[in-house]
Amino acid sequence: MLQSSNPIRILIADDHPVFRHGLRTLLAAEGDLLVVGEATNGAEVVNLVRQLNPDILLLDLAMPRLPGLDALRELSASKPRTRTILLTVAIDKLQIVEALKLGARGVVLKEAATHLLLKSIRAVMAGQYWVGQESVSDVLVAMRELVASISSEASTDTFGLTARELEIVFAVGAGLTNRDIASKLSISEETVKKHLNHIFDKTGTANRLELALFAIRNKLAPKV
Repeated sequence: MLQSSNPIRILIADDHPVFRHGLRTLLAAEGDLLVVGEATNGAEVVNLVRQLNPDILLLDLAMPRLPGLDALRELSASKPRTRTILLTVAIDKLQIVEALKLGARGVVLKEAATHLLLKSIRAVMAGQYWVGQESVSDVLVAMRELVASISSEASTDTFGLTARELEIVFAVGAGLTNRDIASKLSISEETVKKHLNHIFDKTGTANRLELALFAIRNKLAPKV
């Protein structure tokens, strides 16, 4: 790939030196990617992100001293511009949801093909979410357990959403399709699509996954 005038600045966080070296070598071969640092434990990750302000953090889930999710939780409190992609040997869907709630933008298995990791970095920099090879609908299904608890502690800030729009937000977070929502609310699918466009505009989200995460973070629930 041609050298970019503004390469994507990457921080690698993994406690295995061989893996870090291999990853650095892989990324260095790409003209638009630049490794700006390496972290060997979770505490070091937090410090280096704040010092270096990288575009992308490639974060191992199983880090010593401070586990990956705990490091992500600590970073999320300061709302850094850095976009995190978790690298892991294995992860379940609820962990994926928790990571996304904490601000992660991607999850990639370490055994994934090289081109998938590179593609995930560029996709996340383009504002997208990347979750292995899982579809958005699969991840949304895993959110149901979290969404179920929202109504008991709903936020008073509804971001200008109407009662009907809040119903649709909740339905999206529960993994319902447009057809399911239309049937549940006794409206047409076209009406659901129009509501979703308005909801995306009001919440600043671009797709169903972002909207579901937005609802969880802001404790949105239907008005009773």
